[in-house]
Amino acid sequence: MTNPLLHRNTLLSAILLLSATATASASASDQSNATVYDMLPKFGLPSGLLPSSVTSYSYSPSDGRFEVHLDRPCYIQFDYLVYYDRRITGKLKYGSITDLNGIQVQKFFLWLSVDEIRVDLPPSDYIYFQVGVINKKLDVSQFQTVHACRNKALVPCDGSWKSLIQPVTVSKDVEMLLTE
Repeated sequence: MTNPLLHRNTLLSAILLLSATATASASASDQSNATVYDMLPKFGLPSGLLPSSVTSYSYSPSDGRFEVHLDRPCYIQFDYLVYYDRRITGKLKYGSITDLNGIQVQKFFLWLSVDEIRVDLPPSDYIYFQVGVINKKLDVSQFQTVHACRNKALVPCDGSWKSLIQPVTVSKDVEMLLTE
């Protein structure tokens, strides 16, 4: 003889298990569809910290470690020229990225590694870049939108070499002054 109570409890357990599995799958797929540009604002950071050429990223919620892959190394001109390596790693916390590797900024003729990026909490109009012992405060508005990057540091944003190698035309009067 079968026990109807046992069947009902078994059926109820199976439904709850399927429901929990479906919810977990939906959460995982929501996360897998989220881009790194969606994730950064959830940590209080502007989405434009990274260039538009991100091909993949991974994030470990247990320790905050993340890794971002770009399709190629590239440059973006903000207040300073910034270099992004193909692989960028760090530790993401609310309001900051620490242990950062793969991003450099040009100061004069030197390339300096950015060690940390952070914002004020509560949010303000500034973002801070830690480069060694130097802490540089910049306007956060330039990092609100995701920027396309260029391949080389010397190529102008429009990709035209003409403006860099265009010969300078000197008038006859200036030429005479220079030769005297």
